[in-house]
Amino acid sequence: MEVERVQSISTLSVSVNKIPFEFIRSENEQPAITTVQGTMLEVPTIDLDDPDEEKLVALIARASSEWGLFQIANHGIPNEVIKKLQEAGKEFFELPQEEKEVYARPPGSERMDGYGTQLQKEIEGKKGWVDHLFHTIWPPAAINYQFWPKNPPSYREANEEYTDYLKKVSDKLFKCLSLGLGLEGHELKAAVGGDNLVYLLKINYYPPCPRPDLALGVVAHTDMSALTILVPNDVPGLQVFRDGQWYNVDYIFNNLIIHIGDQIEIVSNGKYKAVLHRTTVNKEKTRMSWPVFLEPPSDMVIGPHQKLVVDGESPAKYKIKMFGDYRHCKLNKIPQ
Repeated sequence: MEVERVQSISTLSVSVNKIPFEFIRSENEQPAITTVQGTMLEVPTIDLDDPDEEKLVALIARASSEWGLFQIANHGIPNEVIKKLQEAGKEFFELPQEEKEVYARPPGSERMDGYGTQLQKEIEGKKGWVDHLFHTIWPPAAINYQFWPKNPPSYREANEEYTDYLKKVSDKLFKCLSLGLGLEGHELKAAVGGDNLVYLLKINYYPPCPRPDLALGVVAHTDMSALTILVPNDVPGLQVFRDGQWYNVDYIFNNLIIHIGDQIEIVSNGKYKAVLHRTTVNKEKTRMSWPVFLEPPSDMVIGPHQKLVVDGESPAKYKIKMFGDYRHCKLNKIPQ
């Protein structure tokens, strides 16, 4: 095996009660030092089924401007559908290592699809305490089933059922976000890809870590997507940077967590803010999460929406760039 997976490192680390040096963050990143203790951040929770569309639009626009993050309740995805998605993902990560390696991301691949450990360049060669599985779930033309696990047998059905519901949630969110900018309901989604928008699922697997005070699952970042829709398991771990401090986020069971990503910040010309967040790990329990990144196609050119740019009053704050180039720069820590 060419790459040592964190799941294997965890087993050894727990037995000796220490972690390899490359997982120990610098002091300005260590969760024990940098987290505001004793406070759970209550991010806005929004009822997506609210019949008052004007109120719903205002709440989503405010949360996206002031937080870049919110939770949605009454989203219409049955609990059973989410449970099946989670069970299938958990079963995959509990397979023997050689079975998981069948789905490994090919070295040097420009696509994200596949099973892996390290995703992007890290400063000082540090590593996150996480393994992951990426694969595209929509649209059909973008899916490569080579990276969809065949075991457990329920995996494909569980993911396809979740995707069917998720598309409806996504469309409603895009409509509200668009109206919140003073645009027509369809214009924001059109600006980031329309019907060619790519739904990229990532399953994060954060195994037990004997030194959660020193390690991070995922380092501080904003999502390069337009929008991220995420469901975690019952182990806390999401942290958000707010007012110059890192806070734990209080998650309400069966809600969906929504992150504003870089592309919506760009298209909105800065009205909506991409949320800076990171993930901590747990000493005894495995944390898992299922974010779906809604991304423009690689060849889609993204820039501030022309209706939101007014010379002299509201100049463009961001460069116009092809999304594939943006992604390459972000993953390789090249200035945009």
